[in-house]
Amino acid sequence: MLFTCLTIFLARILDVSISTFRTMLMVKGKNFWIQILAFFEAFVWFIAARQALNTNLDTVLVPICYSLGYATGTYIGGVLSRRMIKDVNSIEVTTTRNNYKLIDALRDEGLGVQVIELKDSLDYDKDLLVIDIKSRMTEEVVRFIKKHDDEAFIVVKDNKIVYNGYIK
Repeated sequence: MLFTCLTIFLARILDVSISTFRTMLMVKGKNFWIQILAFFEAFVWFIAARQALNTNLDTVLVPICYSLGYATGTYIGGVLSRRMIKDVNSIEVTTTRNNYKLIDALRDEGLGVQVIELKDSLDYDKDLLVIDIKSRMTEEVVRFIKKHDDEAFIVVKDNKIVYNGYIK
């Protein structure tokens, strides 16, 4: 019984990790490996499902191991995706016009900052700062921005593809 439950648990971890990683690759437009990963995902899932359905064990442990494997695979697949797929985020900061304190501080940190002049419907002059960074730095940069301008309006966008430019 323990061997059956462990097999189901590990197979689900593997197939769901592959599924999560494959989905992230698809979203990012990295199509080369998708078909290969889909084959192995379906193959491992079939083995796990067959093992779970063909067991003569009359215990709640089989569906528990099946479900725990799914949950664990989702977590592991997400971790793998974040580590292996190099993401780039854009941080858009709407701030007061000519906020050189913030702009200079960001540039002093080695970040590339684009400054675009905005005008809203109430005629308040604003600047839009656009900063492209590797996604692992997002939280750190957002904290930095808030430290220098706690009233800034901040939007973080996940970019699919970025060509050229300066990305730290």
